[in-house]
Amino acid sequence: MSTDLMEKPLVSPGPGAAPAQHFSRKDSLPVMPRLGRKAQKGTNWFTAMFMLVFHAGAIAALFMFTWKALICALVLWVLATNVGIGMSYHRLLTHRGYRVPKWLEYVLAVCGTLAMEGGPIFWVSLHRVHHQLSDQEGDPHTPHEGGWWAHAGWILIGDSLNAETEALARYVPDLRKDRFYVWLSRYHWVPMVLVGLALFAIGGWPCVLWGIFLRTTLGLHATWLVNSATHMWGSRRFQTRDDSRNNWWVALITGGEGWHNNHHAHPVSVRHGLKWYELDPNFWGIWLLEKVGLAREIKVAQYDPNNPRPAGVA
Repeated sequence: MSTDLMEKPLVSPGPGAAPAQHFSRKDSLPVMPRLGRKAQKGTNWFTAMFMLVFHAGAIAALFMFTWKALICALVLWVLATNVGIGMSYHRLLTHRGYRVPKWLEYVLAVCGTLAMEGGPIFWVSLHRVHHQLSDQEGDPHTPHEGGWWAHAGWILIGDSLNAETEALARYVPDLRKDRFYVWLSRYHWVPMVLVGLALFAIGGWPCVLWGIFLRTTLGLHATWLVNSATHMWGSRRFQTRDDSRNNWWVALITGGEGWHNNHHAHPVSVRHGLKWYELDPNFWGIWLLEKVGLAREIKVAQYDPNNPRPAGVA
């Protein structure tokens, strides 16, 4: 897939934003609602109740500790947050920074659903919009509209788009053509239910509360910190057109996603930690896949350390 999807705006910007460029092809896909705080109104009570239940379950887990439950939570954290979100949804499906066999691409995407951040069409489309309108009007989660909004408010307010595969499809033409991704986006909750049943069989309610509720809640906040904290606090190696920053403690809990300024400067690069001290476990996973012959066409940022510039800037 052409990296034009990450370099050209796919939605029209708001007033005062940079002029938009559009695909030349015409389609009749439903129009997705405009994103951002100004465009989203009213509490999404379904999502709010879902979040309330998961946070309550996370607190309950603290009173039902077992070593087996902790191990289940740690294993699922790696599979969902590192493999599913970092390696699959983000660096593979959104930016196409590397390639793997199709069967493995599907397996990695299923791992992404275990984070309960929506199906691949929902996640990838919103992230591509974020890159095109980063910290401008229309960005789904910019701190310019408030730190809490960027962290969780954008999930709790406005329309839920998780199941709107047709409306979102215009931003993911590569995924909309794949029947598996269309199915997985509509039924992204199925793998989590199956894992929950397996956990109950393995260790009862402690494993369910730790492996599903506590692990998922902490994982959601970890991802949301990339949306909020890394556009508010940290250092800037590259002068990007947004406020992205490199934040070491967000990188630590997300497997390298916190090197956000590096990422916004070189979005297609699968390596986000560009210095030896910028730990990037999600990249290490991709590197390992390459070493065993399962990953190819690995894209890594190339820049002049003495004059660091974003990709495409002369």
